[in-house]
This record gives sequence, structure tokens and C-alpha cells, in this order.
Amino acid sequence: MKAVIDDKIPYIREAASRLFDTVAYRPGAEFTASDVKDADVLIVRTRTHCDRALLEGSRVKFVATATIGYDHLDTSYLDSAGIGWANQPGCNASSVGQYVESTALLLMYKGLLDPARSVIGIVGVGHVGTQVELRLRGLGFSIMRCDPPRQQAEGGEYYTLSQLAEACDMICFHVPFTRQGPYPTYHMADENFMNALRKRPVLLNAARGGVVDEQALLRAMDKGQVGGAVVDTWENEPHINQTLLNRALIATPHVAGYSADGKARATQMALESVCRYFHMPIDFEIKSPKLPASLRPAADEAERKLQLYDPRRDTAALRRNPAKFEWLRGNYPLRREVWDQ
Repeated sequence: MKAVIDDKIPYIREAASRLFDTVAYRPGAEFTASDVKDADVLIVRTRTHCDRALLEGSRVKFVATATIGYDHLDTSYLDSAGIGWANQPGCNASSVGQYVESTALLLMYKGLLDPARSVIGIVGVGHVGTQVELRLRGLGFSIMRCDPPRQQAEGGEYYTLSQLAEACDMICFHVPFTRQGPYPTYHMADENFMNALRKRPVLLNAARGGVVDEQALLRAMDKGQVGGAVVDTWENEPHINQTLLNRALIATPHVAGYSADGKARATQMALESVCRYFHMPIDFEIKSPKLPASLRPAADEAERKLQLYDPRRDTAALRRNPAKFEWLRGNYPLRREVWDQ
């Protein structure tokens, strides 16, 4: 069995060498039809568009993406061609939770949020939004949840996007990217949304580029409707908006879910999905590297959290080298969600 694997998927090589007879590694954005023609399995990330142009005439039977999102997979084509596929929902949810928690701590230091008074809205309360909610409630914030599909399916206490716009001091977006269907998310934070904001909230987008209309966001910042922006996912990645990069409070290169723990879970889940499809034994465990022995936890709990992850580091790196957006993602430094035991 031959697998072609994105060469930036972490911690995969030892397990892959045991699972497959032949393995070829390629940069995610550079997969070609000739690369995959004789492959049985592809293991990809968001930069590989798996569609008819790539796969027609190949012997590929299964595509695993080591990501939550799967808008880079043409699932209609894959289904029609009899090619199995799997994404990995929830793999990096706690990593994004860590990203938002660290951001909230920094905003507290700046005086932009106060757990005793501030209300935070979470748009999209799936795997990721649930982890974000747990982290923010742990800091003492009041939470308003907005998730129309879950509300329709389950009932419960949810609010509309308009209600969040009126009441929240920070609004976080954690929805999938969709253009069609009953609840499209493309530009859900548009000009009308910005005009409805009442408390000059901080807006955080760690969903997908295009969920927030960046031009509308910049105009809202000019008009004082938005108190600040935190941007991890961008329209037109990797060619990001330089004005927004310079004006955002936190601006990171699509790495909210890039903890080593989240990466290890994504790789484990992707390989497990391959094993289930081909009825292969799952006899491997992908583990995160340990933190450097020289790193010692601070006495203060908030400082310990920021020692593990401080988004200002990623912001500074991106501002220094915005043209290296992809390089910063592909060469991301070790980041852990927890202290080694």
C-alpha cells in the first residue's frame, strides 16, 4: 500500500513507515496528479485541494485530512468516485481553547475585559466552541452562546447573533466555513453585523477566513464600532490583509489549533481513520514532545498559562515576516497545552 502524505504533518513518520509499504512526502500545496496516481491513501491538510483535477484516474481509495475543517475536500466528487474520506472533528479543539484563554488573559491585562463585568459571546458551540466556553468560564466570564443548528436540533439556551451584537464585550467565531444551506457562515460578520454592535466589543476570528468580512471590520474599527480585533484566520491566506495585520490586537498565522497536543491528536485520528477504512490494526500512539527541562512553571496561575502559550509571540513573528505566513505555520515551535507530569 502506498501513501502520499503532506510533509508538514507532525509526528507521523514512524507510524506511517510501519503502516504503509511505500510513503511519499510532498508539500501540501504542491500535490499533483502524477504524485498521487499510484497512491492508495492521501493524508493531507488544508492546503491540498482534493478534487477531480487531482484524483481522476488515480487509484486513491481514501483521503484523510488531519484537520477539523474539510472545505478543501470536494466531498461530492469523492463520494461520486467511491473514494472514502475523513476529517478529524475535535482534534485541536482544546488547542483553540488555549488560544482564546491566553488572548482573554492579555485583554484583561490591557483593561479591555473584566470577568466581573464582561460578557463574551461564542458563535459556534461545537467541539471547539465548547472548549472555548470551558476555558472562559474558568476565568469567570459570563457567556452567551449562539449556534442556530444546535439550537434547532437540541433546544436549550442560545442567543441570536443580533443579541450577541447588543450585549457582548467580546465575540468569538468558531464556525465552519459554508456558503450554502440554511445557515451559511460566509461573511456572517458583515457590515450589518458591525452596525448592530453596541458595546465596542473585541472580535475574534479563529474559525475560517471569510467568516468575518475584513473590509467591514476595518471600517467598523475606523468608526469606533469595534474595540479591537484578534485574527487567526484570514481571507485570502496566505496573502493576508496588511492593514488588518498592523491594526489587530493579536494577529497570528492560522495557528490557534497548533499546539503539539492538538497536532498529535490530529495525526493519531487521521491514521486511525485510515486503519478503520482498510481494516488495519491500530497499534501505535502519537505522542507530543516534552517541554524543555529548563522551562519552569511560574507561581502565578495566569502566568503559567501564558508561559505555555502567549499569542504575542506569534503576532510579533507574523508582523516581522508577513510574507512567510506559510513558513511560520510549517515551522511552528513547540507549544504544549499542559505542563509535563
